Amino acid sequence: MTTGIPAAQPPAEGRERPTLETVAALAGVSRATASRVVNGATTVSPAIRDAVLHAVRSLGYVPNRAARGLVTQRMDAYALMLDESADRMFAEDPFFSTLVHGAAHELAEAGKELVLHLASSRHTRDRVRDAALSGHVDGVMVVSMHGADELPRTLAEKGVPVVVNGRPMDPSPVPYVDVATTDAARQAVRRLVDSGRRRIATIAGPQTVPGAIDRLSGYRAEMRDSRRRPVVAVGDFTYESAGSAMRQLLADHPQLDAVFVASDLMAHAALRVLRLSGRRVPDDVAVIGFDDTEPARYAEPPLTTVRLPIHDIGRTMARQVVRLAEGEPVEQSILLNTEFVTRESA
Repeated sequence: MTTGIPAAQPPAEGRERPTLETVAALAGVSRATASRVVNGATTVSPAIRDAVLHAVRSLGYVPNRAARGLVTQRMDAYALMLDESADRMFAEDPFFSTLVHGAAHELAEAGKELVLHLASSRHTRDRVRDAALSGHVDGVMVVSMHGADELPRTLAEKGVPVVVNGRPMDPSPVPYVDVATTDAARQAVRRLVDSGRRRIATIAGPQTVPGAIDRLSGYRAEMRDSRRRPVVAVGDFTYESAGSAMRQLLADHPQLDAVFVASDLMAHAALRVLRLSGRRVPDDVAVIGFDDTEPARYAEPPLTTVRLPIHDIGRTMARQVVRLAEGEPVEQSILLNTEFVTRESA
């Protein structure tokens, strides 16, 4: 809940931190009235509200979030659990940092805080569960689930507001935010078919991730409709795995003339392997990626790809989980639009 409290200057060093009682005394109101203003109540007269907010500014009062939580039963904080390593988050794949930035942006505009957890171990997942069940956060967003993850369902069944990124592997009551991934993949492969490419391979993502499963399904469906034989190599969304997959594809299918790659990061690796093998892109082999993260435009050559609204996915997840926490109804699934971006690689 946004309180409308103006930014306050912190107390000078050595000066005692002001309390709600001192704010009330300066404003000439009761502590209860000052508390209602600080907590955003609309049942206070404008004159009294102005007096309390003036005292807040003058004293440099900063509300105690933990104390507020005891009264409002809200901490105004939301956990985002990313089922990836710190390297993937901060160094390798800009998809995740862009999504987290979107979620943080939306929460900040609503006066909320984001608490980021990288679920690199069972211990971390237990901490997220315990924080949610004990009320230390008001809701949880889960990103990059691998396999049939039981944590979102477990939290939802215990009344914790939860939203996930991507459709769940199994039927689930947990709301999710996604894109029409299968259709987007089909569109990308259709572009290769329509340009006259005959031997179109794919480097798929890990088949424990719904988004990767859907991208491969879209590829297979379009290959079937165009009466072409599918040629599939599987990576794990890392640069190294895609490099190995591209080398294997060239060894097994030297006549391939196009590759649809399930992420931009993996497409970068494919471009490098093709260049080192003497293949010209797109003259000899066309390449299409998926995501349209920032480095796609700086690839050599610039990467044709499917643009995902990554920042908006994060914002929408945050908006949905806040609505759930405030008792509002939300859609079971939200599918955001993709866009095909033509550059020089295909």
